Amino acid sequence: MSKVAFVFPGQGSQFVGMGRSLAEQSAAAREVFERADEALGFSLSSLCFEGPEEELRLTVNTQPAILTTSVAVLAALREQRPDVVPDYVAGHSLGEYSALVAAESMEFADAVKVVRARGQFMEEAVPAGQGAMAAVLGMDRQALQDVCETVTASGHPVQPANMNGPGQIVISGTAEGVRLAGEQAKAAGAKRVLPLNVSGPFHSSLMQPAAERLKGVLANIDVKDARVPVVANVSARPETAAAAIVDNLVKQVAAPVLWEDSVRWMAEQGVTTFVEIGPGKVLAGLIKKIAPTGTTIVSVQDMESLHELLNGGVLC
Repeated sequence: MSKVAFVFPGQGSQFVGMGRSLAEQSAAAREVFERADEALGFSLSSLCFEGPEEELRLTVNTQPAILTTSVAVLAALREQRPDVVPDYVAGHSLGEYSALVAAESMEFADAVKVVRARGQFMEEAVPAGQGAMAAVLGMDRQALQDVCETVTASGHPVQPANMNGPGQIVISGTAEGVRLAGEQAKAAGAKRVLPLNVSGPFHSSLMQPAAERLKGVLANIDVKDARVPVVANVSARPETAAAAIVDNLVKQVAAPVLWEDSVRWMAEQGVTTFVEIGPGKVLAGLIKKIAPTGTTIVSVQDMESLHELLNGGVLC
């Protein structure tokens, strides 16, 4: 029997206006935004709906904004189809928190506060300008790993951070480490190296201070066993036990996101439908390059795309 996975986007999918039509047309989605505003003590909903963009782009705001919009989309879906339960959930980096809310492992009000703190810790872990990230296109994973190890050994830490798909790997580390690794990657045959506009070297060992601070915050949050298996970024394998979920969230900040491996594993388990829930279509684009031909991939981010999903016969 074919299986369904719900997947949730991470940082970079945000845009001004996200979630607005949902909040206007779905009581359940509107309530999610109201709960976020109440939990955080300021109008996150206004930031999502109206901007300004430069404030929305700040990691400390982006993380709760994407989580809230994703959970609002999920709430609107459940409002109309409460019977639909995915076989697996997964999220890209920050999106793992949306997946945990979907799996009823973490309360939304807790999650939105945790990811705001997570964003702050990640911004503060490395002084501005000292860290960097870059997407390396068209290079084998092991070959890029070798380049990063060579550069790191020279005193400039850099490592693969996001395994996004075949020939698309993001590296992260010190600004000089990323620059040198990019040069060596191109010399070794990479097609392109694209610097990313981010505020820190996320998912690298330089984020360990953020991981330690996050551990303290998570210790005070009630995390339950997941009701749906959550495919973890750090292992690309399913987890349901609360203690292991918390451990994975702490590790995740300073460890690579194994997205390609996660999608491949779900496909091997019989997942033939991936539903991206939240702003943008980044994950749908990545999954198309990873999943077998014939896989159904749908993105839902507003009422129009939600109605297309519900009327398209994708969710039986």
